[in-house]
This record gives sequence, C-alpha cells and structure tokens, in this order.
Amino acid sequence: MPGWLQMMMEKRVRAIWLLVGVAAAGLAGAGLAAGSTGGTTDKAAIEKIVRDYILEHPEIIPEAMTRLQNREVTQLLESNRKEIETPFASAAAGNPKGDVSVVVFFDYACPYCRQGHADVQKIAAGDSNVRIVYRDFPVLSPASDEAAMASLSAAQQGKYRQFHDAMFESPGKVAHERTIAIVRTAGLDEMRTARDLAAPALKAEVKKNLELGRALGLTGTPSYVIGNRILSGAVGYDKLKEAIAEARKARAG
Repeated sequence: MPGWLQMMMEKRVRAIWLLVGVAAAGLAGAGLAAGSTGGTTDKAAIEKIVRDYILEHPEIIPEAMTRLQNREVTQLLESNRKEIETPFASAAAGNPKGDVSVVVFFDYACPYCRQGHADVQKIAAGDSNVRIVYRDFPVLSPASDEAAMASLSAAQQGKYRQFHDAMFESPGKVAHERTIAIVRTAGLDEMRTARDLAAPALKAEVKKNLELGRALGLTGTPSYVIGNRILSGAVGYDKLKEAIAEARKARAG
C-alpha cells in the first residue's frame, strides 16, 4: 500500500478512537459532577452512563464517522490530487489540459458501468475543457481482473480507448474469450498483452486502485471523483455535469 494511503487510513482510525474517547470523557465529566463522592470516581457508574447513552443514541457513532470520513476524504483528495488524477499511461480521454478531471472507477463486468460509460462519453463530447481519467477497479469476478490487466496493457500500447470503448460498446458478458477477441479488434499486440496479464507493474496498478478505492470509501462501480466530490453509482449525465460545474466554481474561488 502506498505510504500516503497507509498514513491516511491510520489517521482515520486514530481520529475515530479519539472521537469516542472525547465523548466518553464528556459523559464521564457529567457523571462526576452529578454524583462523585469524596473525590472517588465510580468507574462502573461512569462506564454505565457512557454505555447507556450510546445505546440510547446509536446514531451519534455513524453520524460522527460520516462527518469524519467526509473531512478525511476531502483532505486526501486535496493533498494527493496529482496522483489521483494522473492516468496510467494512455488511460484517459478528453482534453489532457482540461480544467476539471473526472476520475472514473469502473469494472468491465458491471452493467451500470455501461450506462456510466455512455454518460462520460456525452460529457467528453459536450465539454471541451474536461479531462477523463480511467481507473480500472475490478471487484466483481476473476474475468473482471483479467479484463483490467488487458486494459492496462492497452494503455501501455497507446490503444486504451480502442480497447476500453469496445469492451463497453460491444455486446456480451466479460469472459476470457471475449476479452481476447476485443484485444484483437482493438489492434493490440497479442503476445505482449498475453505477457502483460501477469506483469507485476500492471498488478501493482490494479492493487493501488483497489486500495485507493477503499481509502475513499467507494462501495461499488461506477464511482466518480470530481473535484472534492465522490459520486457512487450510475448517477447520470446531469449529476456529473453538476459536479463538474461545482468543481469549476471552487477552482475559480
């Protein structure tokens, strides 16, 4: 795992424990003020106060964790934007110097990613100042993983879009035979692609994407990172366009 991801995840865990500790300390203080005698703290009574409060108000924990996660994700995006928005080889589309990047996490086996692909294509066609960055995020099946490796091989061969578009725009489920057929259709070097299916550098890229997705709290595909926003699912063209406008506004100050 990259060092910056490891540090961010450890920081989040420490912050969650600190948050719980602060809540407990506050409740403990209330307990002391209300019922301490002779300067002696009734530890069992304080623990019961904390436990009872959390049981009566369980919503405070997920609410606090959600706020914490949102803050940590924003921090992560802002401090590591260059790495997140830098594509692997040629795994990109749109304007390379666009003022807003749309980072797409996808799985070739995901039916919703097909719909998302069409939305992203429409965004790229209608906005000449957007850059699309594709991040292979194979989470559904071994066939997804093989297709992702072939996709990264295509990126290194300078034919990413040919492979990527064919995978989403041609019919059929993701499977070994179909992936190989599209390798041929896209004009890739078959021998090189076959070797790349086991290449350590490409495996490392997939692993990095998966770790990044976990760090960002992604729960499925497609997912998008636009500015400081994360959108999950096939949210549609209008939502993507809205997030891009928001990111532009934030850049303009």
